[in-house]
Amino acid sequence: MKQLINLTAIMLLLIVTGCRDRKSGNSANNDPYIWLEEVQNEKALDWAREQNRLSDEALTTLPVYTELRDRFLEVFNDSERIIYPGVIGEMSYNLWQDEKNERGLWRRMLKKDYLAGKENWETVLDLDLLSAGEGRKWVFGGATWLGPENRYCLLRLSDGGKDEVVIREFDAVEKKFVDGGFSVAESKGSVAWVNKDQIVVATNYGQGTMTSSGYPAIAKLWKRGEDPVNAATLHRTDTTNMGLFVSGGDYKGKQYVFLNESIGFYESTMSVLTPEGLKVIDIPKDVETNGMFMEEMLLYLQSDWTVNGETFKKGTLVSFDLPSFLSGKTSVKTIYEPAERASLAGVMATRDFLVAATMENVQGRLTIFRPVDGKWVGEAVPVPEFGTVGLAGSDELSNDWFFTFSNPATPTTLYYSDGKEIKAIRKQKDYFDASGVKVDQYEAISKDGTKIPYFIVHSADMAFDGSNPTLVYGYGGFNSSTRPGYSSVTGIGWIEKGGVYVIANIRGGGEFGPAWHQSALREKRQNAYDDFFAVAEDLIKRNITTPEHMGAYGWSNGGLLAGVAMTQRPDLWNAVVIGAPLLDMKRYSKLLAGASWMDEYGDPDVPADWEFISRYSPYQNVKKDVKYPTPLFITSTRDDRVHPGHARKMAAKMIEMGHPVYYHETIEGGHGASSTNAQEAEMRALMYTYLQMKLMN
Repeated sequence: MKQLINLTAIMLLLIVTGCRDRKSGNSANNDPYIWLEEVQNEKALDWAREQNRLSDEALTTLPVYTELRDRFLEVFNDSERIIYPGVIGEMSYNLWQDEKNERGLWRRMLKKDYLAGKENWETVLDLDLLSAGEGRKWVFGGATWLGPENRYCLLRLSDGGKDEVVIREFDAVEKKFVDGGFSVAESKGSVAWVNKDQIVVATNYGQGTMTSSGYPAIAKLWKRGEDPVNAATLHRTDTTNMGLFVSGGDYKGKQYVFLNESIGFYESTMSVLTPEGLKVIDIPKDVETNGMFMEEMLLYLQSDWTVNGETFKKGTLVSFDLPSFLSGKTSVKTIYEPAERASLAGVMATRDFLVAATMENVQGRLTIFRPVDGKWVGEAVPVPEFGTVGLAGSDELSNDWFFTFSNPATPTTLYYSDGKEIKAIRKQKDYFDASGVKVDQYEAISKDGTKIPYFIVHSADMAFDGSNPTLVYGYGGFNSSTRPGYSSVTGIGWIEKGGVYVIANIRGGGEFGPAWHQSALREKRQNAYDDFFAVAEDLIKRNITTPEHMGAYGWSNGGLLAGVAMTQRPDLWNAVVIGAPLLDMKRYSKLLAGASWMDEYGDPDVPADWEFISRYSPYQNVKKDVKYPTPLFITSTRDDRVHPGHARKMAAKMIEMGHPVYYHETIEGGHGASSTNAQEAEMRALMYTYLQMKLMN
């Protein structure tokens, strides 16, 4: 049952659009750049266009830009790149984008043909034709299937790559939208099938039905042909809470529907729909759900949990028998309990067993877990060292499953197993020259004595003379792990050119389980930044590089990290890439989904919280009389997850202070700042042109 909600993932990926400003306090009154928060305001757009023009003149005119753009585009459009399985019933689905199909072809073939290496793809939906016909720039957002037939699905489509989507019923046999079928207007909504003629929908039902975080506050039961206005309300949450999320899936024709009432980012109540209505499931409010095996929920514990006199430690993956709970009993079993420097990376179900990706000291591991005599028994699957194991799909009707392995110098290989044997079935091309490239793992000691691991990708003959151009990447937030995988873009734009690439596994992520994340929450946020600085200082201490040759890079929460790196330790860097960033932490909770992240950062309107937030908020801490590395800001007008006002205002403030900046704002593309291969190639070429110019010359 693959469609059971992973609450953390959906909260990270589905964020509301628009420029909302919750009225509280006077934080905007003394902000001379507040007008740049008006996303579509012509004055603000003119400002962004002018900054784009200046940056383009400086960067796109360099010969390396054209070289990189063309190579990146060739990679993104490569007809021989890995096609992942996307198993739905007997079919394998795939979204294909290339130079002829910018928006993409949603297509399929029989799973057996996919495994046989055939290319007899059948187009199900042409996104370019649909976009042209409807005058929209549709970006495919996935499908929610009605099992077990898997004929009908609820398709998610985003205009320009926003997180907001429209949801429409689609007939995969007829390959067309269902006439008069279910249709949900653009919103940050979620849906689940109850049966062919009923769905549960959490969406924007009009004034007062959305939370302060921009998520739905109401979930209704829709009947086919019924006006949604008249649909029965299943649940309503307070608009000060984060929101409602629905999900579901079938097991042997039995349809389950779940509703998550999220109080905050890490606190929610899960209910299951029964014939008598919603029933709250008695599980911890901070647990992460990871799908189901048969009718057992898979729960990743974020705190200790005592059940029936037995305590299950945080970081443990357990199974929770749902039918037993509904009959008045509670049955919980340990699947995986990590060692001190280990954690869960992901889990998926086949018909008879589970496949779990884990990490030991941030190196990928793979284990099969089978239920044997009332217990879960694990069997390790051998994988190479210094890399990342990715779960690439499974078939819950059989024991077919797929996984990937890569490291920064080794292209991704896709493996297939029928439950007995494992074999490689596809391998990514060597898109850059990785001959002589090594991957090492070191440790830095942070300010409080914590050991911070990091990976370093470099030429085997690298001289330890402090002259190596070095790019340090970090994220450090939301329990999301940063792992060492293959990137053709980083390889072409940086490693192949002789650059050293560093992946910093700082606190705030999930590399070592919930405790690693929790050690950088709220008032402990500075730990993540101190970890990042410790890695940079360790690189200098090892005589690998110097500040003149070192750059910092981060995206989203990592963009905040990069902004802090620039403002707190400008002495460490000569280049900083600040992508899709949060920067004004005084107003972040008033913009888009910012209110939903207060469990991570704190509430800037609470004086005690602002006291620690204000110490690192880049927008408030940038100064006129300090020499900063010239940064590159990257954002998107259509980013409805992290407001483009953060990057706009920070750049404008620095310019006014006399600090030079580079700035790039794409008109479409959402949080990733691109929605077509061409846009992605241009944006990445700009970034690596900037880095080469600053650190390699």
